[in-house]
Amino acid sequence: MIEQLTCTVDGSAMTIHLARPKGFAGPRPLVLVMHHKAAVDEFTQDRLTRLAEVGYLAAAPELYHRTPDLPLDAKMSSLRDDQIVADSVATLAAVKTAAPVRDGALAVLGHCMGGRMALLAASAHPQFAACVAYYPGNMFKSWGEGPTPFEKLGGLNCPTIAFFGNDDQNPAPADADKLDDALTGLGIRHAFHRYDGAAHAFQNFTEPSRHREAQALDAWGKTLAFLAVELKP
Repeated sequence: MIEQLTCTVDGSAMTIHLARPKGFAGPRPLVLVMHHKAAVDEFTQDRLTRLAEVGYLAAAPELYHRTPDLPLDAKMSSLRDDQIVADSVATLAAVKTAAPVRDGALAVLGHCMGGRMALLAASAHPQFAACVAYYPGNMFKSWGEGPTPFEKLGGLNCPTIAFFGNDDQNPAPADADKLDDALTGLGIRHAFHRYDGAAHAFQNFTEPSRHREAQALDAWGKTLAFLAVELKP
């Protein structure tokens, strides 16, 4: 079951969706889930539930809280990088108030724009112990003023795993290469996994035309194995 918390960021009420492990007891690792364009929809709730089933606290903030009445495309266009960082900080604080989070056991995970935001948040917050990014597009564009998420990767200091479809155009294979080279140059321990026959959103089962079951299952298995090593649930 997913519960809802509420906190205030920049004077705006933000809903946080929180899933707890069954038989929850004692401090647990926390995975911050940054949602994709469709917000905390069936797919994102499924990720929260799956993470809770294997022992994690999992929380997803509703990042469109500042523009609730706009159409979806306009909501996405209204996002600003500094606000995304502020929302991630507020989410961590709210969850730590509502549930015991184990010290040093924080991860951030996201798909599509959520993958971009996962890398952005991990680059801004040294407390993260792991980062998981699925097909993080628009890494070379700033949302608002200031450096791009790619230019902020110098702040990243946690192990990172990322997943890409070789038929994707944003991020294209050349973009994945550029990210790979950047993390190598920064000395960040990382693993990039690339899938033939898959394009953008290949893990999203709510979009049958894009979903690729075999690649999605393989990537999720690798995600859980990575988190188990880095967070030790």
